[in-house]
Amino acid sequence: MVKKIAIKSFFELPKEIPLFDVRTPAEFIQGHIPKAQNLALFTNEERVVVGTIYKQESPKAAMLKGLEFVGPKMRPLIEQVEAATTSNSIAVHCWRGGKRSGSVGWLLGMGGFEVHTLDGGYKAYRNHILQQFQDLQLKLIILGGKTGAGKTKILKALAEKGEQVIDLEDLAHHKGSAFGFIGERPSPSVEQFENNLYEALTQLDLTKRIWVENESRRIGKVLIPQGFWDQMRQSTLINIELPFDVRLAVSLENYSTKETKELQMAFHNIRKRLGGKNLQDALAYLAEGNIKEAASIALKYYDKQYQYMLEKNESPSIKYLEFERDEPIKTAAYLIDFANHQL
Repeated sequence: MVKKIAIKSFFELPKEIPLFDVRTPAEFIQGHIPKAQNLALFTNEERVVVGTIYKQESPKAAMLKGLEFVGPKMRPLIEQVEAATTSNSIAVHCWRGGKRSGSVGWLLGMGGFEVHTLDGGYKAYRNHILQQFQDLQLKLIILGGKTGAGKTKILKALAEKGEQVIDLEDLAHHKGSAFGFIGERPSPSVEQFENNLYEALTQLDLTKRIWVENESRRIGKVLIPQGFWDQMRQSTLINIELPFDVRLAVSLENYSTKETKELQMAFHNIRKRLGGKNLQDALAYLAEGNIKEAASIALKYYDKQYQYMLEKNESPSIKYLEFERDEPIKTAAYLIDFANHQL
């Protein structure tokens, strides 16, 4: 049995129902629904061939060529789904909810599955989540502080204490600065970052507060979606202040074990703003193995950058909290109490 469902009903499907994305591997990598598995009807190359025939010859000629490609795959497609799930009920989608998902849905229905195909396909999903970023009213608290303030560790401690947290840097696979790519996985596409962020939001109770680290809109190669970014800028900012030497120690903890070549690359990425003398000094310290002095140069640079951005911050309320030590668990406990009684 095959049933076409609207996007609202799609989000109401039980979580245990597996989702199969029948677009090409290239389309899937560019952006996909987080829980989806790729069940490609065509390879990247086959889709190009079919599309070319559609434009240059006729829809019928394209259909026949598509059947030529798909015929030998019919049994393997059913077997791939059977191997991927024990559920008899599954969901399938393509780009627009048209021929590809319809064809695979029919095939899997003939194979004994109860199939839900997404009306409008992945395009409907994308339109929905982008609109949700505009419409959702979130209770965000923005956690800020200069480089080395330990914000990521504090967020983790908040999560361990039962608070709701969105770790944007974890979703972006990037720590935000020119050094942020070091030690991270390859960044997702902007599209996939948006999908992953929305998926993270669906796991939370949106009537309660959510802690988010203060970021520029761009985190490495990705961009925070406009609607979410607008709400971040209009939310309370709590600025964590730690002494310079403490923040330097935290920075060394994050980067001292990394490859010198990567650190050199990061310094070169900010050479114009850092200044020639500072760049030369930093590179010389790295060559000597003196990571501490090199990190000190970077930290002073980012302190100026952060102060500049803080002065431009549009938050309706900025709270400054000073701490003497890098103690994320104690800081998290204090922040929870502060939020409960003063926000």
